[in-house]
Amino acid sequence: MSTTTTEAPRVQHSLKPSADAQQYDYSNLTPYQHPPETKESLPWSELVTLDLEDFDRPGGKERLAKQLEHAVHHVGFFYVKNYGLTEKQVQQQFTLAKAFFELPIEEKEKHEVDYANADYNGWRRPGRRPTGNAFDNIEIFNIPKFTPDFEGRYTYPELLQAHLPEIKTFQRALHNNVVLPLLRLFAIVLQLPDEKYLVNQHTFEKKSEDHFRYMIYHPRTEDEWRAADYGKKGGHTDLGTVTLLFRQPVAGLQILGEDGNWTWVSAQPGTITVNLADTISHLTGGWLKSSVHRVVAPPADQREYNRTGLLYFARPHNDTVLLPITDSPVLQKAGVKPRFEGNVTMEQWVKAKQTLQLNPKIADERYAKNGDGTVEVLAGFKDQKYKE
Repeated sequence: MSTTTTEAPRVQHSLKPSADAQQYDYSNLTPYQHPPETKESLPWSELVTLDLEDFDRPGGKERLAKQLEHAVHHVGFFYVKNYGLTEKQVQQQFTLAKAFFELPIEEKEKHEVDYANADYNGWRRPGRRPTGNAFDNIEIFNIPKFTPDFEGRYTYPELLQAHLPEIKTFQRALHNNVVLPLLRLFAIVLQLPDEKYLVNQHTFEKKSEDHFRYMIYHPRTEDEWRAADYGKKGGHTDLGTVTLLFRQPVAGLQILGEDGNWTWVSAQPGTITVNLADTISHLTGGWLKSSVHRVVAPPADQREYNRTGLLYFARPHNDTVLLPITDSPVLQKAGVKPRFEGNVTMEQWVKAKQTLQLNPKIADERYAKNGDGTVEVLAGFKDQKYKE
């Protein structure tokens, strides 16, 4: 049984470290170390890498947009490098993630998400969602934006409370240095007259459901992986605009290509992996590709390791109506159509999809009701089960 956030001691979403923060100084935390990369030969995805240092150079945006055209329409995945955060800053966030997941369950469950109300901020315990004949091995802690809309609504263990200023800096840098430039590049690809059209729907200050995430996939035995069908049933799309995933050497992430085959995403040094998600696809009538992906069993030489992730999920303002953009020559030529029956806001979309994601029984009942491998999320738009 989950513990709601209202039952935990209130810790204001402030940036003032606690009085005994010294005990949580990095000098007193065990540094995170990446596991070794696999030696197995795997069918790796061929993904473009954008150098964001080129963005502000003369003609840089146009060059980067040209690089992106195929990826955003046909693949939905790519890498970025030179994103304005130091290796030390990244390493510190991995260390915090490691330390958080090593906290006692009794401490973590004080900050558990409110599953029934589809509120995903806070700690999500592993083992809640069936995968094959087993339960998931995924543990998560989501941190909302540091804005007045979320101040005081959520609680944090002392470990993270001591480091909220750095987490805020890290989160804001991802939004400003990666998300906003990418949105301008998407606008150039779409030939929008206003290069900031999408940026204006994703300002940090206005209420939206962006969040930063610590995530861990715990190791499984061979019997447990077999019972879980090795993760092959886990194909899905993300629900927001873009997802940013920091380099993680434990292989497992796969993309479903237009040819119907799954390929592996490699861990490229110094990069963030970016995937497009449902919302940007809704805003373009499906022209920008919401990529289907999954995380499967790692290669045999990596199955003993935890697979730790740092992620940032970007989403437009809650009041954004998810209709196709009308003044894009690219979308006009493609003849795109709305994906919903009627006007749907981002807030409504998040609530509907998170209800399914956080409540497996509801999802299973609705899939069973349709009986064709699909489930209606909202206003006629359906999710589906993907190729194994």
